Amino acid sequence: MGRARVRMRVASCLAAVGLVAGAFAGAAQAHDGVSADDGGIDNAEATHDHHSHQHGGDEGHLPAGSDNVRLVSKLGLKNVEPEKIADVGVFNGYAYLAAWGGATCKYNGVHVVDIRKPAAPKEVAFIQAKEGSAPGEGIQTLHIDTPYFDGDVLVSNNEKCKDPAGFGGMNIYDVSDPAHPTPLAEGIGDHTVMGQGKKAANDIHSVYAWDAGSKAYAVIVDNEEGPDVDIVDITNPKKAKVIAEYDLDETFPQIVQDAPANLTEIFLHDMVVKEIGGRQIMLASYWDGGYVTLDVTDPTKATYLGDTDFAALDPEALESGLEVAPEGNAHQAEFTLDNKYVIGADEDFGPYALTARNLTDGTGLTASQGSNTTRLEEGQTITGDSVFVGQACVGDPAVPAGDPNAVDVAVVERGVCTFSEKVAGVIAAGGYDAVLVFNRTGTDACDQTLGMSVEGDIPTFGVAPRGQGFAIFGQPYDDAACQAGTGPAQLPVAPGTKGDRLTFSSYFDGWGYAHLYRNENGKLTELDTYAVPEAHDPAHATGSGDLSIHEVAVSEKRADLLYFSYYTAGLRVAKIVGDEIVEVGHYIDEHGNNFWGAQVFESGGKEYVAASDRDHGLYVFEYTGGV
Repeated sequence: MGRARVRMRVASCLAAVGLVAGAFAGAAQAHDGVSADDGGIDNAEATHDHHSHQHGGDEGHLPAGSDNVRLVSKLGLKNVEPEKIADVGVFNGYAYLAAWGGATCKYNGVHVVDIRKPAAPKEVAFIQAKEGSAPGEGIQTLHIDTPYFDGDVLVSNNEKCKDPAGFGGMNIYDVSDPAHPTPLAEGIGDHTVMGQGKKAANDIHSVYAWDAGSKAYAVIVDNEEGPDVDIVDITNPKKAKVIAEYDLDETFPQIVQDAPANLTEIFLHDMVVKEIGGRQIMLASYWDGGYVTLDVTDPTKATYLGDTDFAALDPEALESGLEVAPEGNAHQAEFTLDNKYVIGADEDFGPYALTARNLTDGTGLTASQGSNTTRLEEGQTITGDSVFVGQACVGDPAVPAGDPNAVDVAVVERGVCTFSEKVAGVIAAGGYDAVLVFNRTGTDACDQTLGMSVEGDIPTFGVAPRGQGFAIFGQPYDDAACQAGTGPAQLPVAPGTKGDRLTFSSYFDGWGYAHLYRNENGKLTELDTYAVPEAHDPAHATGSGDLSIHEVAVSEKRADLLYFSYYTAGLRVAKIVGDEIVEVGHYIDEHGNNFWGAQVFESGGKEYVAASDRDHGLYVFEYTGGV
């Protein structure tokens, strides 16, 4: 089955094979008394941690300028604050932009903008989200014609920004009259806790809907469970219901790579569905699992068509002489107009990667830097002696203090409490220079690895395989016994025990970029990659904002034309020439941009691009380059 990794599971035997149709039961399981929501990065929710920062002042972006791109108009939206605006969708002369909450969790919802005159956009409505909930990725409008509804609907997601008021799930609005939207359903989705009503629906990261004749469906990203591809029947939008859910790497294990070892965070992030050859084909961006194509003509019987693998060495970095492992992070993708290609956008906000070793044993450690802890910058190294400190949870034996006159690395066993609580316990004890977390027991843990959503003012690394944690302290380890529950429940050494000497260092590996694949069955052939040149320049690792791609929009007039929203690198336009991606245009505003979404639309026979700037609102562009 390839390399496994930690995922939350629903309490249903059907979920074990990745599909639940009809009944969706169960709370997230706990293993050995361990909460399944300790901060392990195993779903799309964690990726939004990276969206909480952006460029600063005039020095926080690349130089302003444009080439073959005309700014048609821009519109500052109401109640915008830094980092407020998220995705954008366009339909029938109107743009819909998500107000994602920003820092205050106020004025969340969807801005409706009349762009029938692209040079003079006008905001005509605002759809207020429920208190504590916010839309972000996957704002989409489409026409559906079923026996229950004939009109235009807007679908949006809910992620909680305030407890307990906020709730998850998807929303459906009637926007047949865009200036007067009407709610049809709110908070529809899967329920980790049954019987709690719509407010118990799991957070969802994105949503995509499609009309299938007499039926209509939507697919949503479940932020909270391993089966994270949830399909909703929206034929009757007022009575939408979940009809199937899939865990793709369980159902289709061929999408999981055995190597490189860092590709451990495998979950759905985004998806589109397109009718190709009379079939409904889903293109799922499955983070470290790559890009996956599925036939969902019958949504309850999804079948595998193809998927991508990441190269052993990052191909884009190699062009700049960097021999580094690929980051993974399959974020968003589209089919080209002629369906010949798949364009994938790997989002990566961390231009530095981690290398870690057990110096005493001369072996590697599999770990990454925690999401919101003190990070090692390029070339920075921490080398010190390991000290076992137990699980470091409240109620456990006190964490022994480290040696303030030496470099000590606190080695923590995963379990019982969150990663952030463990880090807080180590910091309170004092005397430590770094934290390493190794995995707990459980069929979803043991020698598996994963990233961490964790906070704390100390470098923190993990989650390392359990066997590596045992080896640091010279203890024998049997993974089969761990999986069976017959191995030691905890590392059998006392807190304060010193172990092997460890080292952690950081190196530059670049920002996120685009892939070009041939659309075919089985393993999709990778043809080329594309990044802005500054993304592989260590001088731009800081000070230029986020130089990662966010998403791609494909032309609806030309099969070779692509538009990239590239955060602080602005809007980028590219062509496919001889199976390669070639940049042909760009735009960066005088005061910088921070683009999240991009969507093409037509008006008066011309093709335009609507782009959402996180700090401002709507930009409308026209590509002016030749054929």
